[in-house]
Amino acid sequence: MAQAWAFFLLALFSFSPCVSRIFLCSSNGEGSFLCARAPEVPSIVSDRYRTAYHFQPPKNWMNDPNGPMYYNGIYHLFFQHNPNGPQWGDIVWGHSVSTDLVNWIILEPAIEPDTPGDIKGCWSGSATILFGGQLVIMYTGGDVENHQVQNIALPKNRSDLYLREWTKAGNNPVLQPVGPGMNPGEFRDPTTGWIGPDGLWRIAIGAEVNGYSAALLYKSEDFMNWSRVGHPLYSSSASTMWECLDFFAVLPGSNGGLDLSAAIPKGAKHVLKFSVDQCDKYMIGVYDLECDAFVPDIVLDDRRLLPRIDYGNYYASKSFFDSKNRRRIIWGWTNESDSSSDDVAKGWAGIYGIPRTIWLDRDGKQLLQWPVEEIESLRRNEINYQGLELEKGDLYEIKGVDTLQADVEIDFELTSIDDAESFDPSWLLDPQKHCREAGASVHGGIGPFGLVILASSDMEEHTVVHFRVYKSQKEYMVLMCSDIRRSSLRQGLYTPAYGGFFEFDLEKERKISLRTLIDRSAVESFGGGGRVSIIARVYPVAIVDEGRAHMYAFNNGSTTVWVPQLRAWSMMTAQVNVKKG
Repeated sequence: MAQAWAFFLLALFSFSPCVSRIFLCSSNGEGSFLCARAPEVPSIVSDRYRTAYHFQPPKNWMNDPNGPMYYNGIYHLFFQHNPNGPQWGDIVWGHSVSTDLVNWIILEPAIEPDTPGDIKGCWSGSATILFGGQLVIMYTGGDVENHQVQNIALPKNRSDLYLREWTKAGNNPVLQPVGPGMNPGEFRDPTTGWIGPDGLWRIAIGAEVNGYSAALLYKSEDFMNWSRVGHPLYSSSASTMWECLDFFAVLPGSNGGLDLSAAIPKGAKHVLKFSVDQCDKYMIGVYDLECDAFVPDIVLDDRRLLPRIDYGNYYASKSFFDSKNRRRIIWGWTNESDSSSDDVAKGWAGIYGIPRTIWLDRDGKQLLQWPVEEIESLRRNEINYQGLELEKGDLYEIKGVDTLQADVEIDFELTSIDDAESFDPSWLLDPQKHCREAGASVHGGIGPFGLVILASSDMEEHTVVHFRVYKSQKEYMVLMCSDIRRSSLRQGLYTPAYGGFFEFDLEKERKISLRTLIDRSAVESFGGGGRVSIIARVYPVAIVDEGRAHMYAFNNGSTTVWVPQLRAWSMMTAQVNVKKG
């Protein structure tokens, strides 16, 4: 039985002047309080904010993941990187290799700007493994006229397991922004290649054409000489530009990946993913072989309703087919949420989310994601709680693990679904807004319940990952929030309440799962078996001041929540780009 600390829970989540005498608070007119703390906080320049097992270079700037692949027994990950500082600029293709997706060796940059077709920067692109094992990278370059053009690079020595050196094709740039209505400054990020209905290679490139978004389609026999297909793979007038395209096949109900260079099985769906509105969105549909075009299952008039890969700080994601384990893995970029001047002081900026296996649910309507199983090799010192009962106002402290580096899996079982509040479909337009308005301090019928993590001893700092359950006309809707508004006492941070909804059949499944990976300044959560994922960046002062933090399971809803099992592990520090190869 959890300790009934209702009074403590209220103080924990309320923006109240009673929380601490050193806070000066005033109402913002929306039912919350804005507070400022007088004492100075320690410098953000601390190694304790560097992640222990998320991917990041030793120093300086990193953004989009590029060309991930598995080749001759080695995982390769390229990344947009500024070797000269922790801000965007002077972009090259950084390069790291791994045998297990956990520990990485840093290499010299693979591609640098030194030709007319990329002199202004070597920007995002993809790797494709052709028949016979030939490997090709196509990437966007900024040319001397500041136009975006596409270039080819080939490994200099394929017998080198690490593929350290790359040679640029003599006919670069192989594609230029030529054609009616083309914007030469909006033509970038070629996808991994796939085989089209005529046996020729295809790629798609994000572009702005006549003021609308287009995934332009190109074909080639040898991957070196390309021609544009007379129609796009897909286009939309709902926005002006899609970047960081990804196009891949999935089989409903199967967590195995599909190789785009092989025959796609009957019944498979295709996913078109694009980056827009500071997030990654996707559509599920079919690749019409006769029309050589992507046809979405559902066309939404309002792009705010499109599903997201991740509902937090996650952008420019890129997937690849892992031929070793027959799965599809996706990487995404998570930026810092501090200031640019903070990044300069720290000397680094940008991490990647944990590599995730991604697949299509049984109904063929939603992508599911889960951390790759290799990350579990870092688990140590398991703790296991069973049979916890969380009544309204309960707060149960989880002890025995390193709360700054942890992997937590918890199941919440509802004792009743009678108190579920009604769902308003308009909430789907802005789940983040609803997470702000229905925060953990707001009592509900079913929920909020979840985890409080990275909490300081005085509770002035904390991050909350929680669920609420609503009843719609046909099914139940679950809101998952990752609320970082009180994650740090530092000023000048971006600290929103992230959130996303997912459908759940509570009459068949009474358990809602939550897995949260805590890695110092990174909090990465997966709800409902991977139906919603949210990654956030946080910078608690307690990490520096106290060197530790607290973690709790809680319930602030009227309905009692049962926790049949809670498992947590301390996470070891991985060897991420410590060694040079």
